[in-house]
Amino acid sequence: MMDILIDTIIDTLKLVPFLFVSFILMEVIEHKLNNKKILEKTNKFGPIVGSLLGIIPQCGMTAMASNLYSVRVITLGTLMSIFLSCSDEMLPMLIANRASFSLIMKILLVKVLLGMLMGLIIDFVSRKKVNSQVVIEEMCDNEHCHCEDGIFISSLKHTMKIVIFIFVISLILNSFDYSIYIDKIINNSKIIAPIILSFVGLIPNCASSILITKLYLDDIILFGSMISGLLVSSGVGILVLFRQNKSVKENIMIVLLLVIISSIWGIIFNFVNFR
Repeated sequence: MMDILIDTIIDTLKLVPFLFVSFILMEVIEHKLNNKKILEKTNKFGPIVGSLLGIIPQCGMTAMASNLYSVRVITLGTLMSIFLSCSDEMLPMLIANRASFSLIMKILLVKVLLGMLMGLIIDFVSRKKVNSQVVIEEMCDNEHCHCEDGIFISSLKHTMKIVIFIFVISLILNSFDYSIYIDKIINNSKIIAPIILSFVGLIPNCASSILITKLYLDDIILFGSMISGLLVSSGVGILVLFRQNKSVKENIMIVLLLVIISSIWGIIFNFVNFR
């Protein structure tokens, strides 16, 4: 139990810089940035930049993305691109198991390209514009964070609130060894496995990406099934989204969209025997 507690503390502390930077950015936008055209121009390329940032082996990027999306600093397409390309603990796992360079690059390339493609399509379809400054002000009112205390203090208060929330949930999840159940229900089905693993990837901690990667390296699942699970694996990003974004209906829609996208692409890769 002590090991679980220590690991949870370490994993949670790793998120602090990402969350703090995102809140600093939000505060700057609210108090300093008047030209909204800057954000509009940036968001046109958001999914491209987001998918490249997502491959950084750290789930803090998805936590930051969820935070920024909750106040509409970034678009839904950008959020989805970061979620889909997020490598979480996949990359360290592949390197630790001495996976070939070609395999590592193939997986990263698939995730990045799919992140860009789906993000751009989602933004093109939705075309939803929101006044980010108004949303940030609403968040401050709901959180009772006393934003008049200054950018640094306000950002720190926001960060600590989320860190405590993530720590409690992560501790509960880390105490439950779900891998023994996954081994019993998973199989090499080209259709069922990708769907099951897309839900496994939703588990908001780093263990899900580690488990999915290991299953593939041990030849238990197919490449498409692995991709399906890894496309959804966004670390604590989903947790932060549900904590910060006030629309539960929208959050559920985002999760379902992630599952559908990952399942479909996983099934496609399985049927074309992509290896």
